[in-house]
Amino acid sequence: MIHFNLAKTIDNATDLSLVGKMANRHGLIAGATGTGKTISLRKMAEEFSRAGVPVFLADVKGDLSGIVKAGEPTGKVGERMAQFGLDENYLSGFPVRFWDVFGQTGIPVRVTVSQMGAMLLARLMNLNDTQEGLLNVVFKVADDNGWHILDLKDLRAMLTHISDNAKEYRTKYGNISPASVGAIQRQLLQLESEGADTFFGEPALNLEDWVQTDDGKGVINILNSEKLMRAPRLYSAFLLWFLAEIFATFPEVGDLDKPKFVLFFDEAHLLFDNSPKALVEQIEQVVRLIRSKGVGVYFVTQNPLDLPDSILGQLGNRIQHALRAFTPRDQKAVKAAADTFRTNPNINVATAISELGVGEALVSFLDEKGMPNVVERAYVLPPSSQLAPLSEVERTASYLNDPLYAHYKDMVDNHSAFEALEAQAAEHKAQEEQAQTQEQSKSAQTSQKQEPTALDGFIGGLTGARKKSGQGVAYNVADTLGNQLNKQASKAISRGLMGVIKNLFK
Repeated sequence: MIHFNLAKTIDNATDLSLVGKMANRHGLIAGATGTGKTISLRKMAEEFSRAGVPVFLADVKGDLSGIVKAGEPTGKVGERMAQFGLDENYLSGFPVRFWDVFGQTGIPVRVTVSQMGAMLLARLMNLNDTQEGLLNVVFKVADDNGWHILDLKDLRAMLTHISDNAKEYRTKYGNISPASVGAIQRQLLQLESEGADTFFGEPALNLEDWVQTDDGKGVINILNSEKLMRAPRLYSAFLLWFLAEIFATFPEVGDLDKPKFVLFFDEAHLLFDNSPKALVEQIEQVVRLIRSKGVGVYFVTQNPLDLPDSILGQLGNRIQHALRAFTPRDQKAVKAAADTFRTNPNINVATAISELGVGEALVSFLDEKGMPNVVERAYVLPPSSQLAPLSEVERTASYLNDPLYAHYKDMVDNHSAFEALEAQAAEHKAQEEQAQTQEQSKSAQTSQKQEPTALDGFIGGLTGARKKSGQGVAYNVADTLGNQLNKQASKAISRGLMGVIKNLFK
């Protein structure tokens, strides 16, 4: 049976190990600033990696990159190594892959809008039922026409298309409100302002690339979250997709000898402070149900009260560093933390939490039957890797030389809804221009047929018909000539009549 050795008791240096098949029951690392939370996080990540378990780390402070290099037996690490009789063979680096949603300090992370889906997008943007319904219509129309919604410009183009052709789509898909279209477009602008235009697109992240091993060790995937945390909507978008994708793609495996994948969320309170309700619900669902898929989730935070009770109750493996009870809320947190442990008659947990030194912790892991062990006061084992983060040059060289970088580095703008709608609009415009040209040609031909000739004008002038446009000079000449002929004919007729009358009276 696999055990992850993480700490030693203070009194008799007994090993405190996390049982491998219980590692998917999730966990919590808590403690005030500077008490050793990050050390515990690193040690757990290292042990998982050493056992061949891939790891995901959200690096909020940018201080975890040193895991790639072996540490040095100096300072506090050297003291703890000497204390427990550890030699330099204990020190080692681990395979690390750096990721960055913005593509500035790691391999770019992207997903398509279609992968996110209408439901998650609606939750991310806090849309009401009517607006969510419209978003579903957008995706349905795209599916029915074979248009792929890959990035934000595709989605924006679809919204414009739906709005412009609302009458056509209303009978088939239901009412399309211009107000709802506008509300969604405004939400898209907010997402875009946080950098979502770089996050949504292709090539999309293949989650299998995060579940890799290297020379028998699990790859530690470090997502640079320093800048990402300042874009809460974008961070929420990533986590919503990430957790949903894990839940959807990983098969049910039950309790394995070791987890298939382990997730660490440092500064976990940032996940829940002012986060969309959808994200909190998604995390709660994942924590409750993802255990059976062989995935462990570990939260790192200062105060256990930072986490919702529905999540806190699911975290079976605990490492509690020192808490300071300066305020009533702090005192409440100490009591809450103490009450979550299985009591040990030899330890006053509430008192011990306030007395723990740096690197010390109250530890309680689940046993082989899934029951919490009694709480023990312990020293967390020192990390094997370098504590100091990599320099910018070292980090850049690391991800630029990564085999996956060549695949993900450049965004690809494939033919999608935007291009399809542009082509459709161009085709309609060409058809309209062609129809207009044909109409103009017909009008010209008709006009030519109706236009009187010079002969028509001459005859019209002779017969005394009303002058028409285009008859011109021919009409005028013939009209004058006709008038003269008419006068002469009138005189001849008059003379003839007078002669007849004279003969009658003779």
